[in-house]
Formats: sequence, structure tokens, C-alpha cells
Amino acid sequence: MNLESLDWTIIGPAFAAGVIVLSTHVPLGYEVLKRGIIFIDLAIAQIAGLGVIAAHSMDWEQNGLEVQITAVSAALIASFALNWTEKRWPRQQEALIGILFILAATGGILLLAGNPHGSEHLKELLAGQILWSTWGSLAPIAALYAVLLVLWFTVGNRMGALGFYLIFAISVTASVQIVGIYLVFASLIIPALATQFMQRGNRLLIGYTIGALSYFLGIALSAIFDFPTGAVIVWTLAAVSLLAALLLPKNTPVPKL
Repeated sequence: MNLESLDWTIIGPAFAAGVIVLSTHVPLGYEVLKRGIIFIDLAIAQIAGLGVIAAHSMDWEQNGLEVQITAVSAALIASFALNWTEKRWPRQQEALIGILFILAATGGILLLAGNPHGSEHLKELLAGQILWSTWGSLAPIAALYAVLLVLWFTVGNRMGALGFYLIFAISVTASVQIVGIYLVFASLIIPALATQFMQRGNRLLIGYTIGALSYFLGIALSAIFDFPTGAVIVWTLAAVSLLAALLLPKNTPVPKL
């Protein structure tokens, strides 16, 4: 245990990264649950990750514009494809999402097969690099998410399935490069699942609170005990969400802040 490792210059940007990711992922998580397509986040995140891996295999700069364009293009193509399959084969949509995920996952392994640092790149893609976040790197992502949130809460209901898929793809593409695939899935599903039976007007606030508290505890615990940050946050998300689901009354108003 090392309390001296609680350095706010590291914890601060990491926590801010988590809050930024949660800002879009909690409301989108409710839509994922409503549509019954639980693994779409894993599939889209893996597709975006495949785009990142493909860009890296071409020796493009890690945080360069080409990498971002490749990642978001891959995710958007997948979104158009899933929107089409939802109309054509709605009952098979979840299975098709699973197939898309496994194709993207194995595609990434194939692209990294000849890379001596392949296992390291794959680990970073899965578990993320949240502790590497800086205030400067988070600013453009925060601006992007602000635009996505405005679109979602103003015209989201009128955009239909395609609008959801596109907003989802852009959001996940940005977040997977910060927190990794595991935390993308956890941030989308766990707070939404824990609060889905709560009163609609309050569940978003509670979902955000659960997520923010979990990220803060996870980051602090990983720093104190020197554990992998992404993995610890997944467990704190699960633990805090389980407590909230057990202790908070269902369909009962919670005082608004």
C-alpha cells in the first residue's frame, strides 16, 4: 500500500477522462438496453480498435489525424452495416453483432501477428491507458462529446436507428482510445443496468453518480495498491452498481441536486 502514489496531477486527468466517457456512455447505455443489443458496444469498440491497429501497422503517428480518421471510418462503416442488418434481419441482430465482434477481434490479432510489440498493443487496446490522459488531450474529446450530447438530448428521438448507431460509433471510437474496450463496455452497461428500474427522471443522475464514484475509487485503489487501473475500475463499477441496485428503492424519487 502506497498512499504517496495518490498524485493529483495523474489522478485528476484520469478521473476527468472517466467522467467525460460516462457523459455519453450512461445515456447511450439505456438505449442499448432498450434495444436489447447488449454487445454492440464491444463490437463497435473492437471495430474502432481494429482501425487503430490497421493505422499503426502503416507506421502512422499514434495520435495523428490519420489514425483517428481510420478508427472512426471503421466504426461508421460498421454502424451503417448494423443499421442495414437491423432492418433486414432484426431477430438475428444480436447474433450478427457477436459475429462482427469476433471478426474484428481476430482481425486485430492477425494484423499484430508480425509485430514484436503486438501483445503490448493488444493489452493497451483492451485495458486502456487512462492514466496517460492529460488535460490537453481531453479538451477536444470533451468538445466532441458536448456536441454528441446536444444532438442526443435534442433530436436523438427523431434520428431513428441510424442516428443512434452513428452517435454511438463516434462516441465509442473516441472513448476506446482513452479507457480501452473493457471499460467502454462496463461504462455503457453496468450503471445503466443498475438503474434501469429507477424513476426515469432520476436514473440518469444516479447513473452518472455511480459511474463517477466508481471511476474515482478505482483510480485511487489502483494507485495505492499498484494494480492495473482499467481492471480495478471495472470491478469498482460492478461493486458500486450492485450496492446501488440493492439499496436504492425502485421507482422512488431521489432528491435532485
